[in-house]
Amino acid sequence: MERLASKLCVIAGERNVSTDAAECDYFAQDVFTRDTPAGVVVAPGDTEQLAAVVAEAVRAGRAVVPRGGGMSYTSGYVPSEAQSVLLDMRRMNRVLEINRDDMYVRVEAGITWQALHEALQEQGLKTPYWGTLSGRYATVGGSLSQNSIFWGSGRHGSAADAVLSMEVVLADGSLLNTGSAAQKHARPFFRHFGPDLTGLFTGDGGALGVKATITLKLLPQAAEHGFGSFAFEGYADMCAAMSEIARRDLVTECFGFDPYLQRQRMKRESLAKDASQFVGVLKSAGGVGQAIRDGAKTAMAGRRFMDDVQWSFHVMCEERTADAAKAARDEAAKIVVAHGGRELPDSIPRVVRANPFGPVNNMLGPEGERWVPVHGLVPHSQAVSAIDRVEAVFNRHRDGLEKFDIHTAYLLATVGTSCFVVEPVFFWPDAIEEMHRRSVEPDHLKRLKDFPAQPEARALVTRIKDELAELFSAMGAVHLQVGKAYHYRQGLRPEPLGMVRAIKSYVDPENRMNPGCLGL
Repeated sequence: MERLASKLCVIAGERNVSTDAAECDYFAQDVFTRDTPAGVVVAPGDTEQLAAVVAEAVRAGRAVVPRGGGMSYTSGYVPSEAQSVLLDMRRMNRVLEINRDDMYVRVEAGITWQALHEALQEQGLKTPYWGTLSGRYATVGGSLSQNSIFWGSGRHGSAADAVLSMEVVLADGSLLNTGSAAQKHARPFFRHFGPDLTGLFTGDGGALGVKATITLKLLPQAAEHGFGSFAFEGYADMCAAMSEIARRDLVTECFGFDPYLQRQRMKRESLAKDASQFVGVLKSAGGVGQAIRDGAKTAMAGRRFMDDVQWSFHVMCEERTADAAKAARDEAAKIVVAHGGRELPDSIPRVVRANPFGPVNNMLGPEGERWVPVHGLVPHSQAVSAIDRVEAVFNRHRDGLEKFDIHTAYLLATVGTSCFVVEPVFFWPDAIEEMHRRSVEPDHLKRLKDFPAQPEARALVTRIKDELAELFSAMGAVHLQVGKAYHYRQGLRPEPLGMVRAIKSYVDPENRMNPGCLGL
């Protein structure tokens, strides 16, 4: 490793290579898992350095594991082998081209969603999917390797649906172009030219190669927005309403909470934080008069209106005209009433939309509890039954959950017109790791409790997570950020599994690219 590290210093620069034990441990942690540390951490500065680092590491027989912003929780970049070479991609963070004529943007893979959003916002543009809530840290390349949802997902789908083309470094250091850029004389303006090679590298977790540059579609920013918040007594009626809104393609974001997660989110932030977010609402409103109206409406709503709410969900609409935005929001409200729900003040979606890439303090509970989700993507017709079956699992483990003070909750969302996300969430008292200390705001971190390590509680959470992954697999659910946590290989039919293995063997014959990811 010492000899390899010296060679990597020549390629990437000494200050961008570390074999420090603490750094190699930190960079190999995700939000939930701390296991095998890296052998060396390398931060390449451009595509040429990236290709040379990968080739050198593979020649040395080392596993190569790419890491973006580090916001995932399925062990995707946690090495499965000792002495792995971990790639910190965050130096590759430039916008390479904003092409207004052909409506695409080309970026390096290590750019954050927040940085990309701000660069495009100056020109009145956006990508169809434009980031996850952790986008001040989460990178474009990491999100595509894991696949992710949130901003724009209600209408435009996941991160993978926004991609036109990629440049991918393969295990031998060669550079593969996908989409129209695979054609010798073409630019990366279109995703398809024969078989969809771009799709192969979305959701691969770096098991097939390392993303160097990425080209995404562009859209004009929406001129008008609409917001809605709604309350239900139970999840069955709420899921039905969310699904119908999704099927009618009315909103760009649609997400909901169970009573426990609602209470956690209401407790988590301070009144001072409310005030700072209120400023964001004012800035995001169109015109002084609208800003005053929206700001007053949000400020007057406060938080008390959520005190007697059981289940709730929230929507955001983007349209070309104010009338169209109002019509979409009003149609969503009619669907809610028809399913037995009621309207709430819309301050929550307004604040979230006005501050799209806030702090990632939510990776811990309001008292400093550890947090981890597990999820399944199902068709609308299976949403309620999925929650029913998850509840049955929780009930079987009720004694253990109560013994270790483990609390469970749900985040629900829709993706496009055909997909429903069921995300059970765990909170439990346990020691905070270095990953949290470097990510959560320092002032917020100071207010949290310093719980002792609870390995038995963490083991039970892991056991229930694994059981839910098995449950979702048996239901035919699929997953984002498969990493090393979900049943990808085990759940595939023999024919697609054989093809995936053959592709893996072709692009990575020595299995040096993130071994263990996807179960490969």
